[in-house]
Amino acid sequence: MGDSSTIPPLGPITSRGRWFSQTGCTKQFPLTDATMTESNFQVYKFVKLVFISVFIVFLSVFTIASIRTFSLDVNVGLQLARWEKTNNILLVIDHHQREELLAKFKEAIKIPTVSSETGGNTSALLQFGQFLRKAFPTVFSSSLVQHEMVADYSHLFYVRGSHPDLVPYMLLAHIDVVPANESDGWEAPPFSAKEINGFIYGRGTIDDKNSLMAILQALEYLLLKGYAPRRGFYIGFGHDEEIRGFNGAMNIVRVLKQRNVQLSFVLDEGLAVMDGIISGLEGPAALIGLSEKGSANVKLSVSTAPGHSSIPPRESSIGILAGAVKRLEDNPMPRLFGLGPERTTFEHLAHKFSLPLKFVMSNFWLFSSVLSRVLERKPDMNAFVRTTTAVTIFNGGVKMNVIPSYAEAYVNLRIHSAQTLQEVMDLIEATVGDPRVKVELVDGFDPLPVSSADERSFGFQIIKKTVLDLFPTVTVAPGICIGNTDSRHFKDLSKDVYRFSPNWFKPGDVQRFHGINERISKKNYEEMIQFYFNLIQNCDTRKLPEPHSSVHEL
Repeated sequence: MGDSSTIPPLGPITSRGRWFSQTGCTKQFPLTDATMTESNFQVYKFVKLVFISVFIVFLSVFTIASIRTFSLDVNVGLQLARWEKTNNILLVIDHHQREELLAKFKEAIKIPTVSSETGGNTSALLQFGQFLRKAFPTVFSSSLVQHEMVADYSHLFYVRGSHPDLVPYMLLAHIDVVPANESDGWEAPPFSAKEINGFIYGRGTIDDKNSLMAILQALEYLLLKGYAPRRGFYIGFGHDEEIRGFNGAMNIVRVLKQRNVQLSFVLDEGLAVMDGIISGLEGPAALIGLSEKGSANVKLSVSTAPGHSSIPPRESSIGILAGAVKRLEDNPMPRLFGLGPERTTFEHLAHKFSLPLKFVMSNFWLFSSVLSRVLERKPDMNAFVRTTTAVTIFNGGVKMNVIPSYAEAYVNLRIHSAQTLQEVMDLIEATVGDPRVKVELVDGFDPLPVSSADERSFGFQIIKKTVLDLFPTVTVAPGICIGNTDSRHFKDLSKDVYRFSPNWFKPGDVQRFHGINERISKKNYEEMIQFYFNLIQNCDTRKLPEPHSSVHEL
């Protein structure tokens, strides 16, 4: 045990049964009940203060969010009753006219104006031009209308206004359609314009001969009724929109630029009236596209030494490339939900959701991160959350017993409004992360500028008024197109370019775009004619009503 004299004397045992040294600097004082009680009290006060602070913050945030939830209705701004009196002509379509307009529309669908990457059906495009002259004789013979062909197959109209001081606008549509094969599962041949249960089936019925024919039909009716517009306007029909519009729309723009034309606004195809498409939304919503996502086509390629399959290398060109593609799919682009026009969309629609979605939609500043994680689970909603990545082509190999020396893949990306093309390319390089994989930009462009949608935005409010004239119960909101249209070429002619046509979509209809069984109801086609008939007249408004915020009511 050793010598006990080396052990220092120990102090008394405290009431808590602890020994404390009484020697020099190692001396410790006993912890009394009073000391412990004081210490516990301080801890209690601190915890209580933290709890109260957190509760106050939570209560404040909840109060602000609740007030915003039950007061946010961005649609109440413009008072439609205070618009100028424009003495609009009413369009009443009788039975004979209905049969005639439907027959013309069906004939337009039957002409196979198909565009593909190898080119367009030029004979069909010429036939379509001849058909338009026959179908709308008043448009082509009126002294108010100037018509010219652009790039051989596209059409440009100018309708002269009686007040040249009013800035003109432009309506767009396109003649061409994507390929279609009956063997893909169509209920009716894609160029038959067959009528089934009140719907006309055929390629182009919603993309985009419906808009084209409705615009000309509306103008034909207005001219027949003796209407002379106050505000002049242009109509442009490109012939190659489905293959990026480099000949049609771009040459129309070139012609207008040479004439120093500036436009109040441009309206093209794009979004539509969504009925039952947006989960949780009460009633239909008409979404007017303010912008389009950007686009990029990127080529990935790998080159290695060829060889015989009996002596395979550790990694082949196909394997290396497949790994790069898998990394791109496993690591999607960052979530950017709420940083683009989609935030405005949901704020406009928030009051049409029921609780608790109404609470969430009204408070993006609080829930955007959570909401983006929910939306990204559905492919159609994921397109609003981020830049999307789609591997569309993969090529490699020439023979079953040969290790290929080359493999390539193509990736299509639709770029979110909060990103640039260069940022996307940098992220692709970082994600691939393999110097053996060559990354090349084939073509691409940044997201389009965001058009205005406030109470002083002439184009947006005119389109909104026209929608509400036709569909009074619809909620109107700005939106963003995830696809691309000819309107992107017109951004230098106007700061406000909108993408909307009054197609009425129910669940399953969106998939008909570029898919099988594209169709439109006879009723909806007639509504489209009514829309453009009213829009042209509404555009003769000289100025918008005073914004609601500046009107002092008693």
